[in-house]
Amino acid sequence: MSRAAVKIELSAEETDELNRWLKSGKTEQRKVERAKIVLRSAEGKTTHQIARELGTRPSRVSKWRKRFATLRLPGLEDEQRSGRRVKNDESVERRILDQLAGAPPQGFARWNGRLVAEALGDVSDDAVWRVMRKHDLHLDRRQSWCMSTDPEFSRKASEICWSLS
Repeated sequence: MSRAAVKIELSAEETDELNRWLKSGKTEQRKVERAKIVLRSAEGKTTHQIARELGTRPSRVSKWRKRFATLRLPGLEDEQRSGRRVKNDESVERRILDQLAGAPPQGFARWNGRLVAEALGDVSDDAVWRVMRKHDLHLDRRQSWCMSTDPEFSRKASEICWSLS
């Protein structure tokens, strides 16, 4: 008993978008595979032919053909997964950033993820590092400048520089 394959007909815009996915070097490989499945389906190829050409399972080809037929291009995106809920909200992020803005504990020159987590008590060091990555914070690259209040600073500094040369 054979099942009728889902008939795929593409609009010009859909064809253009799928071809952009194929040509872009930045498209995720799973999206590239899905685009190939849909484009080959539009050419009239069977599920088994496409699976052989792409080196994948017929069930995978069938899944993406059906998803595209019902949802079109948005159907080729991954569905939401039920993973672990995000435990830390913006208040935790603010606490981490506030802690980093303060002075490190006695005996330490600068903060690190473990020290911040210990200082906050209820936040993991992984959460601290995630916040630091999100805000592109690099504690080992921190810079500061010293501004002298001495009115004679320029003259003294130039004398020192001249004496060194």
